[in-house]
Amino acid sequence: MTLEQLREYCSGSVQGLSCGRERMLGCLESPLNRSKVLERAGNSLRNSSEMPSFAPILPAMCLALTLLCCVPSWAFAQDVARPNIIFIMADDLGYGDLGCYGQKVLQTPRLDRMAEEGMRFTDFYAGNTVCAPSRSVLMTGQHMGHTHVRGNAGGADMSKQSLRDEDVTVAEVLKSAGYATGLCGKWGLGDAAPGGESGLPRRQGFDFAYGYLNQVHAHNYFPEFLWRNETQEKLNNVVHTVQRASGGFSGGWATHRVDYSHDLVAEEALDFIRRSGSSTQAPKPFFLYLAFTIPHANNEGTRGTGDGQEVPDYGPYASENWSNQDKGQAAMITRMDADVGRLLDLLDEMNLAEDTLVLFTSDNGPHDEGGHDTERFDPNGPLRGMKRDLYEGGVRVPLIARWPGTTPAGATSHHIGYFGDFMATAAELSAAQAPEDLDSLSLVPTLTGKPAQQAEHEYLYWEFYEQKGKQAVRANQWKAIRMPWKTGTTQLFDLSQDMGEEHDVAAQHPEIVQRMEAIMQSAHTEHPNWQPR
Repeated sequence: MTLEQLREYCSGSVQGLSCGRERMLGCLESPLNRSKVLERAGNSLRNSSEMPSFAPILPAMCLALTLLCCVPSWAFAQDVARPNIIFIMADDLGYGDLGCYGQKVLQTPRLDRMAEEGMRFTDFYAGNTVCAPSRSVLMTGQHMGHTHVRGNAGGADMSKQSLRDEDVTVAEVLKSAGYATGLCGKWGLGDAAPGGESGLPRRQGFDFAYGYLNQVHAHNYFPEFLWRNETQEKLNNVVHTVQRASGGFSGGWATHRVDYSHDLVAEEALDFIRRSGSSTQAPKPFFLYLAFTIPHANNEGTRGTGDGQEVPDYGPYASENWSNQDKGQAAMITRMDADVGRLLDLLDEMNLAEDTLVLFTSDNGPHDEGGHDTERFDPNGPLRGMKRDLYEGGVRVPLIARWPGTTPAGATSHHIGYFGDFMATAAELSAAQAPEDLDSLSLVPTLTGKPAQQAEHEYLYWEFYEQKGKQAVRANQWKAIRMPWKTGTTQLFDLSQDMGEEHDVAAQHPEIVQRMEAIMQSAHTEHPNWQPR
């Protein structure tokens, strides 16, 4: 019996049941449930093989199927809750930018409190050292040698920087498990421009999207419009545009500032939680991907005005004897911190905190592109390098997890993980069917206080296509970096003794260098869109 035949027959057999025909048919649409349903149907038919026809048992089979579909899909998983999932990502926030990671100047009281209420990771990594590829790794669960978007492509061909129809995102996986899915903020993996349509958020698993599609557009905190799904929503700002363009979009800076995009994105995120968490209909879990643009600089603004750290006011730093750029950088981070606090407070007010896993991180290391003094704030803390480096400062990022009652409060994890692990984590939490060919390990054992059960990566791998290309591998305490691409000399660092990567020990450990170079070769797959430049 085919799926279509089963669907057609059962559609007419369950009209009077309270679970409803729609629930049963919806169950069949889920890959996870469909496989379970067909397995059970097949077993029933095999058990009735003595009968000349299985037609007499079809009504009973469909009744059983319908009752099966009235049970939430997470009930098939053992010891797995189906929490709401909120993934908050800052843009160019450094490992040392938060008080809970050693920051002494910037004020981040709500994120520091989040770390006290949850778990702080010390050895967690972004997908890459710049925006788009890091987000591609996050969404697909594939490392830089396998994921489709491997760089900030720029130029007019948006297909290079857009996910394809065949790419499977974490939003699609969660949606297949019955989650409501929302994106607020910066996307950067699809565009309304020609070539970018396949990567539009609502073609990649999101029910709702608000914010920026284009990365250059996202540089400007006072844009003329933001996207609500596929519709431009006009704002009250006036923008001076420049010729530097990506996908036909020209960046710029506002000459008349009214609507601050970060504030609008934060409000939309809170509204999404209110809508999703207080539904009067059949409740279902939600996934919110909240991709802030703070504290990324407006690069075009920096070149045009000298100040790329755009913020409505300087907040608690207004009276500091600093440059406006420094005040802006500090005020942006503290403003974002307050909005994370508002989100956590809302979860508490709605009694959703214990049912919601909240993760906070950054897409890569800190930037030096806004005209501010990086030495004042020491954004990379004890790490070497910044954004566009494959040294630790470019790829090691904060990760804070809060899930009251499940994630141990005040805990610190030294587990070595990275963005790609979010796919397997989300799939396990939702009891969804994860795609094959992932470079992803679930963090659920660590998040639930069972570190002894946590699987470990054999290695983590990065590649970067700018500056003639770079490759990096971390395996246990060892970190190898080769630049330029494929032909350069490989540096080796023992991070257990040298977190700041000050001492190259390649000469003392040639056998480890050889193993790391073999990983660099095997982890990379060729892609026609991406060559070192």
